[in-house]
Amino acid sequence: MTEAWELSATDALARMRAKELSPVELLASVQARAEVVEPTVNAFTERRDEEALAAARTSAERYASGEDIRPLEGLPVALKEEVSVEGWRMRYGSLAVDEIADDTAPIAERIFAAGAVVHARTTTPEFSCTGYTHSKLWGITRNPWNPDVAVGGSSGGSGASLASGTSALASGSDIGGSIRIPASINGVVGFKAPHGRVPTAAPYNLDRYCHDGVLARTIADCALFENVVAGPHPADIASLRPKLEIPERLDGVDGMRIALSVDLGSWDVHEEVATNTRAAGEALIGAGAKVDEVDIPWNLELLMDTARRHFASIFGAEIAGAADAFPDLVTDYVHAWADEARALMAEPGSFLRGLHQEADVWAPIGQLFEAYDALICPTWTVPGIAAGDSILGQVFDAGGGNDRQFTCFMTTPFNILAPCPVLAVPSGIAPSNGVPTGVQIVGRTYDDVTTFRIGAALEKVRPWSGLAPFAG
Repeated sequence: MTEAWELSATDALARMRAKELSPVELLASVQARAEVVEPTVNAFTERRDEEALAAARTSAERYASGEDIRPLEGLPVALKEEVSVEGWRMRYGSLAVDEIADDTAPIAERIFAAGAVVHARTTTPEFSCTGYTHSKLWGITRNPWNPDVAVGGSSGGSGASLASGTSALASGSDIGGSIRIPASINGVVGFKAPHGRVPTAAPYNLDRYCHDGVLARTIADCALFENVVAGPHPADIASLRPKLEIPERLDGVDGMRIALSVDLGSWDVHEEVATNTRAAGEALIGAGAKVDEVDIPWNLELLMDTARRHFASIFGAEIAGAADAFPDLVTDYVHAWADEARALMAEPGSFLRGLHQEADVWAPIGQLFEAYDALICPTWTVPGIAAGDSILGQVFDAGGGNDRQFTCFMTTPFNILAPCPVLAVPSGIAPSNGVPTGVQIVGRTYDDVTTFRIGAALEKVRPWSGLAPFAG
């Protein structure tokens, strides 16, 4: 018998509308599941049980009356801890910060307004500045598929919570892959919308690389959640008009032309990841698409240099301030960010050079999209890294060759190409460690719907549940 915590968000909504399940029962099931898995997974920074129960009872009353049913009515939704809610404590994964939020971020505002039951907040690395999730403050978040493996980051707690059944939906943010990386390694779905599609709080609403967004277990759940949080907002000058809605019923991919790249031109990709990426391409051929494996003339060092120059001027500068003020409290990866930011900020014309390089990064993709509707590539180069390990300055066994931060993550180029929507979906399981692998579906600029069409087609022919077989 399926327990309530195992239901997808859309299935749970359908049962609550049919009065076969109450929001209070759903919340209780998710909370009971957390009691089993959280001692190992550690995806939550805090649980807000009393507030959640009050919200669930309000939703139950709405279902009972059949009136004013909101889009996420009664669903247990976890918020990434960096998302501000007025009056809530903010730590940003750091021993160096302890403050109370004086406003509510646009994405949180919309989640609450849509009737969600916000029952927990999810772990991040310190300042959400890397692609794995451990910190001095919150310890190690572990993968529910294999607790020895990292959950990715920076929205690592959100991905792990979904996969372990302790939330129905979870929020994320993405400045270098922080939605897509944990979606991939936890076997769930994550969407980096084009910059401006989902409103973001100042000042990072003006950082083109930075995106608030959503994680979910299925394509339908992800589309539901995206439609709640997307759209123009009076607090965000960069938010896009008009609001784009992902259709509830998505057309197939018959006749669509899709490019596939295993290495994006210069990444060293593990054989298990490559095999699963090509299998996803074959599945889409079976669904009616034309899929061609293509060569992309990108240079890895150019890509990483371009991204680092951007990060140094905005995100890195803020992190450097914290590292200078509290050198003994912050983690090794924060110090690495700070050191690099200082060096690049001292270089005359660094940011301008990065802008010129961004044009070079776009040039081959712009040509590619003249012939193809979308691009598919891996999300990680490797099946995973060890939980709690820092990859700074290390070469690790699974894949090798990754001697600095981010080079095992194939996500950052599409933050450089901020107007491109990217949907991260599962591509299979890695035999070596039993954790999921994933692919990114990269759309033409602002063509969000095509990425969802491709994701839905892949899910139909190679379905996934979004739940790890974890017993606690």
